[in-house]
Amino acid sequence: MAVRDDCRHYSSRSIGPDEMVQRCRLGAADEMPFACPEGCLFFEARSISETGWRRHSDEQDR
Repeated sequence: MAVRDDCRHYSSRSIGPDEMVQRCRLGAADEMPFACPEGCLFFEARSISETGWRRHSDEQDR
C-alpha cells in the first residue's frame, strides 16, 4: 500500500527545494520506502477542520 495522506497521523515537510520527508507520527509505517501497512489499526481519517475548512450544519443552510 502507498502512503495514506488522508490519515490524521500522516506528516510531511520539505527539507530542501526538491526533497520531502513523509512519515507516520505514530511510527506505524515502514520507513524506507515510506508505506502504510495494509489495514493499519491506527488509521484515522483526517478531519476537514484540520485543513482549515469548517463543515456547515444543516441548521445554517436553512
